Amino acid sequence: MRFAFVAACWGLVLPLNAQVPLSGQVRSATNAPVSGARLIVRAGGGASQQTFTGAEGRFRLELPAAGVYQLDIERPGFYPVRGARLEIAPGGTDAAFTLEPVREVVESIDVGAAPLTIDMDTTTPKQTLSGADLQNIPYPNTNDFRSALRILPGVTRDNKGGLHINGATEEQTLYTLNGFLLNDPLTGRFETRLTVESVQSVEIANGVLPAEYGRGSAGVLAVQSDSGAGKLRYSATNFVPGFENRKGWTLGDWTPRVNVSGPILRGRMWFSDSLEFQYMKTFIRELPKGEDRNPSVRVGNLFSTQTNITPSHILYTSFLWNQWTAARTGLTFLDPRETTIDRRSRQAFVSVKDQIYLGGRGLLEFGYAGNRTYGREIPQGWGRLLFTPDGKRGYHYVDARRRGLRDQFLVNGFLPAWRAAGTHQVKAGWDFHRVRYWQNVERSGFENFNESGQPLLLTRYAGDGQLSLGNLESALFVQDSWRVRTDLLVEAGLRLDWDQLLHRYSPSPRLGVAWSPPWGEHTKVYGGVARVYDATSLRLFSRPDDQVTLTSYYAPDGVVRRGPALTMFQAPGSPLRRPFGNTANAGIEHHFPGGFAARADLLYRHGTRGFTYLNSLTGRDEPAPEWARPLNARIMDALFVLSNERVDSYRAATVSLKQNIGRMYEWRASYIWSRARSNAVVDVNVDDPIAVLNNAGPMPWDAPHRFVAWAYLPLPMKNWAVATMFDARTGFPFSSRTEMGGVTGAVNAMRFPNFLEWNLHFERRFQLRGNRWALRFGANNLTNRLNPDTVNNNTASSHYLQFYGGTGRAFNVRIRWLGKL
Repeated sequence: MRFAFVAACWGLVLPLNAQVPLSGQVRSATNAPVSGARLIVRAGGGASQQTFTGAEGRFRLELPAAGVYQLDIERPGFYPVRGARLEIAPGGTDAAFTLEPVREVVESIDVGAAPLTIDMDTTTPKQTLSGADLQNIPYPNTNDFRSALRILPGVTRDNKGGLHINGATEEQTLYTLNGFLLNDPLTGRFETRLTVESVQSVEIANGVLPAEYGRGSAGVLAVQSDSGAGKLRYSATNFVPGFENRKGWTLGDWTPRVNVSGPILRGRMWFSDSLEFQYMKTFIRELPKGEDRNPSVRVGNLFSTQTNITPSHILYTSFLWNQWTAARTGLTFLDPRETTIDRRSRQAFVSVKDQIYLGGRGLLEFGYAGNRTYGREIPQGWGRLLFTPDGKRGYHYVDARRRGLRDQFLVNGFLPAWRAAGTHQVKAGWDFHRVRYWQNVERSGFENFNESGQPLLLTRYAGDGQLSLGNLESALFVQDSWRVRTDLLVEAGLRLDWDQLLHRYSPSPRLGVAWSPPWGEHTKVYGGVARVYDATSLRLFSRPDDQVTLTSYYAPDGVVRRGPALTMFQAPGSPLRRPFGNTANAGIEHHFPGGFAARADLLYRHGTRGFTYLNSLTGRDEPAPEWARPLNARIMDALFVLSNERVDSYRAATVSLKQNIGRMYEWRASYIWSRARSNAVVDVNVDDPIAVLNNAGPMPWDAPHRFVAWAYLPLPMKNWAVATMFDARTGFPFSSRTEMGGVTGAVNAMRFPNFLEWNLHFERRFQLRGNRWALRFGANNLTNRLNPDTVNNNTASSHYLQFYGGTGRAFNVRIRWLGKL
């Protein structure tokens, strides 16, 4: 009787608590599973439940009863689904949903407003730009993808065009294209050029990085290329050359670009192809006509495909080609035409990625990418370069050929999700890289003169400039994304790096937390700590095998008073350790009604054990070694030994505001306070063995205060829009140098004037002869501020601290063909 009573009670309770399952999959427009999408299901009374898609794009949610619900689906990088009507059958429902990727709107499509979504699928703070943003923002050189990145907080371009993320050197950032490493095999820098039309999205992550990312303590710059669309799309930009009046009328910059994408086999195979041609001319206002311009030509193409072999087996491929020629690289008022270099380069990058979805049992991913680079540096003539207090004269002293390669293999896997005090999604992987560098360099030498023309020193190069160096790199990682509740995510990961040059295994743990408070599903509080190792640079490790310098110092009567003195680079006697950065971050993000969002971030990064060359002979002379006697070397000037003594630090606080208006309009504004310091600011190398006693100070791209904003907004007139960008920051620091070439005083103790740039453009979209067009016109640097990028920092010059360079106000016109109606 007791058993019958209990069974009867359970028979009454179970129907009351019975739940109805909602399951299914979220896919993209090309039928690729979309992971990390958040689904919010609301009942008629307003109560809501939410879940997230896994690696296979699948989801499952237990609802209280059958009936009619409202569904929201959101995922950064895709247009969200808002308020979709969803009928749940008594026995449960299995549904499929499609998300459209964010792209430039050129036609009417049935999607919601551009997304402002809280990304609760990761604890890593990110800054993102869509392909549409790259098209709409009026940054200078809109054909240059790198130029667009500086509109993101935390990204800075120095006066030479170098890209710096979170205050770090270029090689301290990991650059990827579709998940594969893009860093230059030799320098580790971001030398690749991409057309803006080929980019689907770009994402910059910092702080607590996922364990799959290493070889870059400053963060990750991840580019995802467009792999096609469900229907044929095409566009062409700047196909009509322009003219400009700069000391007379001349052909201006001409940057025609064409993009075509669409299906090859409908529902099975898609492609995207972006072709660009660039004819650019840099003008130096202070130089005489005919010697004041630096022309360059670049050709590039990125071809990508996606093939759905089966619905659960997808193959991605891409091929990138770049070729560049710049006849007078380095032209400035202080570096006239004869001192410049004719630079030529080319790059070929190919990648293949195979993804296999195991039907609820996880995901396997296999990939290969090959990167081949070639560089050529040709001086305008053969001779020595002359350094004077008022600039350079003579010919550049480097004639070089350089080749680099990288082969990379990866295997990643998502294990099936499992439950233990929440839901766990584990990802593990392995990657292997083969890197190699080869050079053949001839160097003549250089001389330093005082203002009266008297020689001060002569530096010559000796030895063989031909060398090759290689490295093997490997890494293992595992990461657990533990969703304790739908509003609480904990990510813990471990990565193990190894390479042949260091012969060390280096573990790097990471831990991050993201929490959405009970009082708002539109708020995210996040933070974490991580140790991330930097890559081993072939550029640094090859210096001991390169040429040496012999320097003779002259007395006022022209007689050699010291030297020839030998300067050389040497590998250490004991093993080196791998450089790393300890990072910590915290932030909060909240989305308000009306598409408005606010965000605040704190970031701390402390880099230690960094590679740097230190002079072991500071303050004393030693006899030259026996092998250098045939070179006529008498004494040692400097012996630079590679060490782990470099220490970097970066601190930043950022406040950002943004709002999306409709499907294609938005504005963003950010204020950044930051501080980038190092004890190895000046990179002493064989091409510039500069003398510096105290090498600690701000980095050359340090800008403590910066405000950057941009907007693309509709005007009251139909089909009209305004595009604007504003960038203001503290001027970059620089050092003073003596007439002998050494740094005097504290390194980077002085600064350029504060930088300010305001660009304003108007755009009209219209239809003509069955085609869509967009005409844009406006001005860059509307205030006509000088913004110099060159300074005479020679203390012996009568023009000491005189600034040069920069561009004044420039009027621009852009016409784009957006395809047929």
